[in-house]
Amino acid sequence: MFQSLLDPSILFFILGVIAVWINSDLDFPHPLPRFLSYYLLVAIGMKGGFELSHTELSFEVISPLVAAVTFSFIAPIYLFFILKKQTTVENAGAIAATYGSVSAVTFISAVSFLENNSIMFGGYMVAALALMESPAIISGLVLTFTSGKENAKGKIKHAVKESLTNGSVVLLLGSMLIAFLSKPGTDQTLDIFINALFKGLLCLFLLDMGIVAAKRLKALRSQGKFFIAFALLVPLAHAALAILVTYLLGLSKGDGLLLCVLFASGSYIAVPAAVRAALPKANPGLFVPMSLAITFPFNIIIGIPLYYYLIDLIV
Repeated sequence: MFQSLLDPSILFFILGVIAVWINSDLDFPHPLPRFLSYYLLVAIGMKGGFELSHTELSFEVISPLVAAVTFSFIAPIYLFFILKKQTTVENAGAIAATYGSVSAVTFISAVSFLENNSIMFGGYMVAALALMESPAIISGLVLTFTSGKENAKGKIKHAVKESLTNGSVVLLLGSMLIAFLSKPGTDQTLDIFINALFKGLLCLFLLDMGIVAAKRLKALRSQGKFFIAFALLVPLAHAALAILVTYLLGLSKGDGLLLCVLFASGSYIAVPAAVRAALPKANPGLFVPMSLAITFPFNIIIGIPLYYYLIDLIV
């Protein structure tokens, strides 16, 4: 299980954390991280699209997609009421949306883990990744606004639009659709672009993520132990739920792991972008570091191999 810690992408992430801890001046020029994230989204979207073009619609394909979207709608509801006892309504809504939504980079890291270990998985799981972004945001915002006294119809409409037109969602869905509609043999033509370059650029991206996560962790320390514990325990609880769903639906080990990381991850890109205007009183210094500095590194270093180990015992 711990052999995955020796994966170069994980080691580069750890290198980024260490660089901050020793006060190194290692940093990435501003446009580069965005380029790397766009490349990874395009590559994973096209991989999924090519796989989806060879997949017939069946219960095995549709059932995990339905489970993923249902979870994304429901999770923010119970999380909101837990969080409302510890923080403001706005913060509770933002954090609830964060942990009902997903992290594309965690998903990509799980795909890399499966490929490194020659474990098969369905390309249709990329669709689950894309479909889970918006429901959690909508659910979290509706809960927040209905708990207040103001008329928030316009804000909800704006937030729904933001969640559906978010750049990450558009790029992921668009890349998947382009690959799905492409003529036969295109996947072989683009093999160098979507496969050969993938692992190297993932290493660079995770190096930058390690730097960013370590910096954000410093800001989170002042927020209290509850939020740090929340960022560690909620992913474990959600992963346990995903393992149960995997067993009940009879999913493969690879698909089960991807469902686990979708349930257990937290958004640090789409949610902040969507709630920025809708919840101006929500503190991004709270919900962003929780998902980026705690949940994200926990999942890619410990969570992914742990979830697979547990799935391997059951499936």
